[in-house]
Amino acid sequence: MPPAATFSSFSALMRRPPPPARRLLVPPAAARAHSTAGASRARGGLPRFHSPSLPLSKGEVVRIQGDEFWHMTRVLRLGINDRVELFDGAGGLVEGSIQKVDKNGSDVELLENARLIAPQGIQWHVFAAFGTLKGGRADWLIEKCTELGASSVTPLLTERCHTIAENRVDRLQRLVLAAVKQCQRVHDMSLKPPIQIHDLPLAVSQSKLAFLASAEAPPVLSVLPKCSSEEESGLLIIGPEGDFTEEEVKVLKAAGAVPVGLGPCRLRVETATISLLSALMLWSDAAQHQETQRQRG
Repeated sequence: MPPAATFSSFSALMRRPPPPARRLLVPPAAARAHSTAGASRARGGLPRFHSPSLPLSKGEVVRIQGDEFWHMTRVLRLGINDRVELFDGAGGLVEGSIQKVDKNGSDVELLENARLIAPQGIQWHVFAAFGTLKGGRADWLIEKCTELGASSVTPLLTERCHTIAENRVDRLQRLVLAAVKQCQRVHDMSLKPPIQIHDLPLAVSQSKLAFLASAEAPPVLSVLPKCSSEEESGLLIIGPEGDFTEEEVKVLKAAGAVPVGLGPCRLRVETATISLLSALMLWSDAAQHQETQRQRG
């Protein structure tokens, strides 16, 4: 199992690598329009494939191998001169054309300069104690967090959920990539190493937005603050089957986590995670839209 992470600061925990200097950067103000246009075009059919790195300039060539090559040539049966989109999971996106196919891979020539799409809105980081879930429930949690737009998911180790199998983490990584491609994201969702719950309060104390799913707490929509364009990230925390212990809740609340309720019914871990993430994504997206409209007006 990967070692539990100890975080020296919240900013270090959520750090993103700096964008390449030469790649065309699409600023946040334009990213929404670009994303909508890209999604519309995707429905019409340019298939998208992942490449760990992308060249910067029109005319350069990318080699596609492994599972992506298999999907490109054996599943979709694409060949010479077929057009595709490539993304690197860090915001890079480019259109290309297949120029060569052999038994080991295919060469795709870039038809334009690569673009770098800036992240949009608040980046939500999920901390959920799902290590004990069985029967595909953890798979479903990870897949839906990816589709909804979570920036990262961190398995949370607690008194009642104290482990997660290493082979499960490997499988979940593969699920993330499949879900990223399916929902047309250009930024990967990061599946982080598990952490112990006693390492979480520091990150909570350094975040202005930290929400703790808790029974009998006020409804989530009644406690959401007025969203500020200055807020770049937030946390949501979901306990294990059997919930957090009273001491764990006490420590998280003392660090600044805001307890929120998710309705009158008792929810499973994966249901609570998706319910809270959905509410927060819709809230922050609406606030971002209002801010954009205000700036245009």
